[in-house]
Amino acid sequence: MTVTFGFGADDATLLPSARAADRDGLDYISLSDHPYLGGRIDAYAALGFVLGATERLSGFVNVTNLPLRPAPMLARTVAGLSALSGGRIVLGAGAGGRWERIASMGVPALSPGQAVDAFEEAITLIRSLCGGGAPVTHHGQYYSVTGLETSPEAAPPVWTGSVGPRSLAATGRVADGWIPGHAADWRSDRYRAGRAIIDEAAASAGRDPGDVRTIFNLPGRITDQPLPATRSEEGRWIGGSPAQWVAELTEAVRDHGASGFMLFSPTGGAPDETTLARWAHEIAPAVRHAVPTS
Repeated sequence: MTVTFGFGADDATLLPSARAADRDGLDYISLSDHPYLGGRIDAYAALGFVLGATERLSGFVNVTNLPLRPAPMLARTVAGLSALSGGRIVLGAGAGGRWERIASMGVPALSPGQAVDAFEEAITLIRSLCGGGAPVTHHGQYYSVTGLETSPEAAPPVWTGSVGPRSLAATGRVADGWIPGHAADWRSDRYRAGRAIIDEAAASAGRDPGDVRTIFNLPGRITDQPLPATRSEEGRWIGGSPAQWVAELTEAVRDHGASGFMLFSPTGGAPDETTLARWAHEIAPAVRHAVPTS
C-alpha cells in the first residue's frame, strides 16, 4: 500500500503552496467548495489553475457540494481535468450540509435522506458517464439523461466525507475512499463506528471493504519539542513534534488501515509555509520509509 500525503489550501496561499508541495513530493492539494460565499474563488476554477501550474501534484475538492453541481456536468468537469492533467484528480463528494446556504442559490432543499439518495445516485451516474462505452440513458429520482455520450476518460477515484449512517453505507457501496468527518482520527469512536458501517455495506454489495481507502484530515501543529499529548482532553488530534507525528501516523497505517493524511492548520485552513515544508520534508518521508509499500 502506498501512503499518500496532502494538505489543505486556501485562496491566499493557493499557487505558492501548490508549487512548493509539487516540488517537495507531496501527493494532494485539497480545496473546499462553498460557492454560496461570494468572496471565495470557485473550487473547480481554482483546481484547474493549480493542476495547470504543477506537474505531479493531484488535486481534489474536499468535498464537492453535489447539490450545486449537477452530476452530468460534474462528470464532464472531472473528466476534462483528468484529461488535461494526466489523471491527477480525485472526485471528493458530499451530500451537502449547509442547506440554508445551498438553497439561497435557487436549489430546492432536500431532506437528509433525500440528500443521501441524490449523493449516491450522482456518484453512480458520474461513473457511468466516464470511461467510454455506449451512450447513457438514466432516469432516476434526481437525475435524468437520455442518450448522453460518455467521456473517454476513466472516472477518477471518488472520496466522500460521509458522516451519517446512510451516507456511510452509500460510501461502502459506491466510493473508493472515505475522509472521516469532524477531523476524527483512527482512535476515535466516530471513526470506528463509521468504518464498520462502510465495511458492512461494501461486503453486502460484493465489494472488498479494503478497496475503500481511509484518508484522515488532520488539523494540527508541528512543534519543535514534543507535546505532553498529541490529543486534547476531548480526544481531538492537536499535533506534536515531527517524531510524535511519525510514530502516530505509522501506527495509523500499520494497525488501523489508514492510507492517507491531509494536513490543515489548527484553525482548519491552510498550513503556513514552514509547517508545510516540515510536513513534506520531515514527516511524510519518515512515515513512507517506516511502512511497507505494494
